[in-house]
Amino acid sequence: MASLSDHDQKSLDTARADTSFFGHPRGLATLFFTEMWERFSYYGMRAILIFYLTSSIAKGGLGFADSKAGAVYGLYTAMVYLMCLGGGWVADRIIGQRRAVLIGGILIACGEFSLLLPSEASFYCGLVLLIAGTGLLKGNVSVIVGQLYAPGDPRRDSGFSIYYMGINIGALISPLICGYVGEWISWRLGFGVAGLGMLIGLVQFLLTSRHLGSAGLHPASTGNAEEDRKSRKSAILSVGAGVAVLALLGALAASGVVEVNANMLSDGLGWCLIGISAVVFVWLLFLGNWTPVERKRSAAILVLFVSSALFWAAFEQAGSSLSLFAERGTDCHLFGYAFPASWFQSVQPIFVIALAPVFGWLWLALRTKEPPSPAKFSLGLLFGGLAFAILIPAASLVVSGQKVAPWWLIGTYFLQTLGELCLSPVGLSAMTKLAPVRLGGFIMGMWFLSTSIGNWLAGKAASLYSSMPLPTLFGSVAAFSIAAAIVLALLIKPTVKMMQGVK
Repeated sequence: MASLSDHDQKSLDTARADTSFFGHPRGLATLFFTEMWERFSYYGMRAILIFYLTSSIAKGGLGFADSKAGAVYGLYTAMVYLMCLGGGWVADRIIGQRRAVLIGGILIACGEFSLLLPSEASFYCGLVLLIAGTGLLKGNVSVIVGQLYAPGDPRRDSGFSIYYMGINIGALISPLICGYVGEWISWRLGFGVAGLGMLIGLVQFLLTSRHLGSAGLHPASTGNAEEDRKSRKSAILSVGAGVAVLALLGALAASGVVEVNANMLSDGLGWCLIGISAVVFVWLLFLGNWTPVERKRSAAILVLFVSSALFWAAFEQAGSSLSLFAERGTDCHLFGYAFPASWFQSVQPIFVIALAPVFGWLWLALRTKEPPSPAKFSLGLLFGGLAFAILIPAASLVVSGQKVAPWWLIGTYFLQTLGELCLSPVGLSAMTKLAPVRLGGFIMGMWFLSTSIGNWLAGKAASLYSSMPLPTLFGSVAAFSIAAAIVLALLIKPTVKMMQGVK
């Protein structure tokens, strides 16, 4: 965060001292509802995306094969989180987190409304806008949440759990509304409803942002005005050059000069994600002007980063391979009533909303006995693996031509939720504490880069849905996740030591 003037520091201190939102700063409510509506938009669109991609043109879809649909799905969801890295960097260097959130929300709304148009070109244009907007908004909202709490404030982890409930309220209601409109009325109208949700979130953010004090108002600062000016100018030039390169590549692809397809882009993205991750961690661990404490904490971030990527590789199949399993292998009737397959996407948020307060209370109640972050991550991976393990018998029944009861997927989502609550809000909080102060937004972007890698892997798994036996696919995911949980459990003590006192 920038070096604050006396007025800004006083404003921030006032915002931090407030306890009017369930014992937390009132500004947390602003961010709670902003993220709730952004997640309404994201999960509403995601709930119907794989169905829209695979639905025939006659039924209003794009008619993609499973392999192509999985590649497009994985490419989109991975890029959404990858751009959080760029969004954090732009906020840190140029515009601050507050402006990044506002601009990101506008781009998201424009992207959803672009999907209303019937052409494939407008669909891809909409995805680009959604990727850029989410990259600017999502990570930076979390950074502002962290800034609302002073260092050492015991309310921080509990605050992130409450904030995480906002995410899941949006994720709960959006599949019910957007899924119903998309599957039973019009796919494109479903995307339009998601866009309206983002507009509501933007209005709310503008009307209540005064409760944030000066949190997220300024870009990061080194304390040297001239150095900050040069850094900002360099960042602006870098962003401009990046946009120009992307525009050139888009023009070459559109004109046919360069041949581009979804599978090629997806494979290239995978190598890009691995390369970016390697470069960033080499910089954090071996290069740059970092203190010994910062380097050790960066090593701890690396362990949590890898664990997070592996967890999301299993978890994020909820919107891809598990959605196809819901549509093609699950009896979508409950108590005699039919429901859209996309409604399964609301099951996880229901569990999160029910259990997040329990986990928030649990971490506070344990106090000195609370398990460290790496231990919680290991539990998350274990639950994520068990979630797929229980689906293996159901997958065998589906392969034999039967449709299984909804309870199989509901049980899977329950176990995934236990894993999510052990890992995701804890990871958000850990990143705000482990990150070097001058790289708060960037490190939060790195956290979402791990989610990006997980989403890319989930998309690759979905592309195998029709070509690999389901018991084998689900069994492989289960075995890999459980093995990762065991490895991380063995690394708990050394990782805690590298955290250098961060709890």
